[in-house]
Amino acid sequence: MKANVGSIDRVLRLVLGLALIALAATGVVGAWGWLGVVPVATALFRFCPAYTLLGVNTCGIKKT
Repeated sequence: MKANVGSIDRVLRLVLGLALIALAATGVVGAWGWLGVVPVATALFRFCPAYTLLGVNTCGIKKT
């Protein structure tokens, strides 16, 4: 798996994911808030399968 998630994208994913998880844990939103685990995981692994399918790369590493 090649990294395809850049640093700004990574920070946004972490913030959004952690916010969703916190809202779900406190009961503010329903169970769908636990989907925040997905953006957190993609941020930690620096790889997004959807980006691969769409041909998107935000990490700035040039393809060789």
